[in-house]
Amino acid sequence: MAHIDLGIDEKQFPGISGPMRYRPETAKPLNELAEVLLRAPHSLPAGERELIAAYVSGRNECTFCCASHSAFAAAQLDEGMPLVDHVRADLDSAPISAKLRALLRIAGAVQISGRNVTAELVANARAEGASDLEIHDTVLIAAAFCMFNRYVDGLGTFAPEGQDAYAESTRRIVEFGYGSASVQPAGEAAA
Repeated sequence: MAHIDLGIDEKQFPGISGPMRYRPETAKPLNELAEVLLRAPHSLPAGERELIAAYVSGRNECTFCCASHSAFAAAQLDEGMPLVDHVRADLDSAPISAKLRALLRIAGAVQISGRNVTAELVANARAEGASDLEIHDTVLIAAAFCMFNRYVDGLGTFAPEGQDAYAESTRRIVEFGYGSASVQPAGEAAA
């Protein structure tokens, strides 16, 4: 049970969707940020940006955000969940581009502290072909997900177990994006 009364059935609105229903005026800008960072046109594919979110959420041990964004990444990456699991378990041996590995190292540094992002990490990402926009957005995705993870866990929200529990929200996010689709009850499609 959440630490405060969100006025919802937590199993119907798990994780971040409960607090977003509770405070729709804060949900709107948070969803807009997620939409821009994770789904808007970009040189990094949406699946890779979702992988950054899942990676940071896993490092923060946020069950809901890690499971949901792992599912969102897997749905948008050709290699699916096996790749997501491999990246989360062993970044060094995961079969990803050197550029993505360098960006994930930056994201991992941000997860610890923004001050852990060094000129060397940035230079390595640039040497692997990362643009300033990709470096900027990696840092912002990582920082935003530290905030989202603490929002979800700080309120003690419910996190369903098992990847099947995230199938419907994955379909909604991939099809409709963040915003109204992300706060629909489980099992309902967005208008």
